[in-house]
Amino acid sequence: MMSTYAVLLTSANLARTQGRLDSPIAARVDSRVSVRFETTRTIPYVKAMQASEVSEDSVAHGTYSFRQRAQLFLITWAGFLAIRLIGPTLKYSISSEDGAPDPAKLGTGTVIQSFWHRCVFPAVYLWRHLQIGVMTSQSFDGEYIARIIQKFGFVPVRGSSTRGGARALLGMRKVLEQGNTAAFTIDGPQGPVYVAKPGPVILARATGAPMVMFYIALENPWVLHTWDRFMLPRPFSKALMRVAKMIYVPAEADDSQMEEFHRQLQSSLDRVRDFAEQHVDKVGSPDFPLVTTR
Repeated sequence: MMSTYAVLLTSANLARTQGRLDSPIAARVDSRVSVRFETTRTIPYVKAMQASEVSEDSVAHGTYSFRQRAQLFLITWAGFLAIRLIGPTLKYSISSEDGAPDPAKLGTGTVIQSFWHRCVFPAVYLWRHLQIGVMTSQSFDGEYIARIIQKFGFVPVRGSSTRGGARALLGMRKVLEQGNTAAFTIDGPQGPVYVAKPGPVILARATGAPMVMFYIALENPWVLHTWDRFMLPRPFSKALMRVAKMIYVPAEADDSQMEEFHRQLQSSLDRVRDFAEQHVDKVGSPDFPLVTTR
């Protein structure tokens, strides 16, 4: 776990790197990102990327063998068809804590969403075609996930806590700067399951955008024997999304405060997961009415 945080913000450097400062978010972020880990290693400098480098072109990252390309083709289309066929049959309900965003506006605006990797399937269908930027690892698994979600109108931003993380955070900043939502599958790419990485806290401090945590529980799902206990919903089953109250991270937060916000991020994710799993069987009742998906 990251023990100290440092995000160095210098507007002049960003202006020289990108040639412009045209939004309130851009004015609070620069191209210097320094992150100190327990080993005291430092990533001292990262150049800001252009939008094309963190969206369309990022899906083409890496060179694959013929066998891998065939696997990517099959997995991508199998995943797309599964979500496209099962998604419309799911019975969704949304429940929110006090201080959570308006349910009608979820998935839009400059907010930073965080959720556990295992509920990607119902989340992709619910949030489709909203141009949400999603941090996706640069691994082979990340490649087919990026291709699947792109078919549903998401913008994959390549990188993770283990590879290309600082670069990806700058890409996520770009998503927010364009007025869209940025999302993290926060225990990815390889776990441990239900352990939140600090990326959203760093991004929230750098941009002023609030963090929004949610979880989608499924009624009696198929659970894969994977590190994340990935859930596949049964057709026509119930799905309950629980949304936590928003968390704002001030730009002047020091290392100890950043660690506290990281703890709040973890606590919020645990809290909404527990609530959703305890109440998913009540979806369709007066307390948890069904919502119409687009």
